[in-house]
Amino acid sequence: MGWVLLAVPLGYGGFLAWHEWVWHKSLNAVPVLAPLSSAPSTPAPEQFKPDAIASVLGLNTQVTWVQSAEPLQLRASFVSSGGTSQALLAGAQGAQFYAEGERLPSGSVLRRVEASHVVLWRNGREERLTLTPASKHVLPVPSTPGAAPPATSLHLRPVAEQP
Repeated sequence: MGWVLLAVPLGYGGFLAWHEWVWHKSLNAVPVLAPLSSAPSTPAPEQFKPDAIASVLGLNTQVTWVQSAEPLQLRASFVSSGGTSQALLAGAQGAQFYAEGERLPSGSVLRRVEASHVVLWRNGREERLTLTPASKHVLPVPSTPGAAPPATSLHLRPVAEQP
C-alpha cells in the first residue's frame, strides 16, 4: 500500500512534465510572419478637419464674422457667469428676451450671448448680430448738454419727495 501512495504523485508529476514538453514543442511550430512591405497598398485615410469638430462642439473657429441677415436688432445683452445669459432682440413683432439655446421666430438659434454681440446659428453657420451703434441711446437723453433730465424719467422716487 505504501508504494501506491508514492506512485500516484510521481505518475501525476510525470504526466504534467510530459504535457509541458508537448506545449513547448508546439510553440516552436508556430510560423514567424514576415514584416509587411513599406509600400502602402491602401490609400491614406482622409485628414480630419479640426474646424468641423470645433464647430460641432460650439467653439469659435471663424476669423472673420459673417454679419447676420436676420431682421432683428440686438437692443441689450445680459451676460451671466453663473446662469443663462439673455439677449433683448427687437423685430417686427416687438422686443423680446431670448436665452442661450432658444429658437428665434425665423428658425435660427441663439447660440452665445456676449457683451457687445450675440452669435446666431443660421443656415448651418454662425452669424454675428452686433449691439445697436453707440450713438443710439436706449434711455432718453436731454437735448441740451447742460440741462438736467426730468425727475420722473430716470429715477424712481416716493410720491412725497417729488417736487
